[in-house]
Amino acid sequence: MFNKNIKLVLAALIIAAAVWQFFENNIGNGIMLIFFSLIFIFLYFKNEIILLAFLRLRKQDFPGAKKWLDRIKNPEASLVPKQQGYYYYLNGLMVSQTNMNEAEKYFKKAVDLGLNMSADMAMAKLNLAGIAMTKNRKREAQILMKEAKALDKHNMLDDQLKMMKQQMKKSGQPKQHFGGGRRGGRR
Repeated sequence: MFNKNIKLVLAALIIAAAVWQFFENNIGNGIMLIFFSLIFIFLYFKNEIILLAFLRLRKQDFPGAKKWLDRIKNPEASLVPKQQGYYYYLNGLMVSQTNMNEAEKYFKKAVDLGLNMSADMAMAKLNLAGIAMTKNRKREAQILMKEAKALDKHNMLDDQLKMMKQQMKKSGQPKQHFGGGRRGGRR
């Protein structure tokens, strides 16, 4: 809701008020103000709108998450780079079912900007691998799958990786035709 610089200014002002309260021997008020300033410092690193969009996605409410993300008008100016990465990552997740070209752009921006958690980075690369596989760029898909496997430290994406490897094997084999007419059957 607030610009990232405004959050830092508010935190600094609240810390200054806390120091003043300490000098006035109001220790309780000073401690409370320090904790209050930590909220603005936390929100500098974790954008509140992105957090609310994550909560909506967790409930499978894609339109609600999109509404929250649409409130961010200029992500380059109002978000730090890691927050921009998550902004593009969430947008990529939401459009991945409908528009693969747009989702690929969003995921590539998210990977370029970086994500805090390696599991999120693995998921973004796995989505990019799936998009590359559907566009018949198998070499790129294999590289992205290896990178996703390396980033997935807790093996949360093992099933998806196995499924994608099976899909790649199936798409690499010549197609077999079953059925049709009978050869050498009874007359």
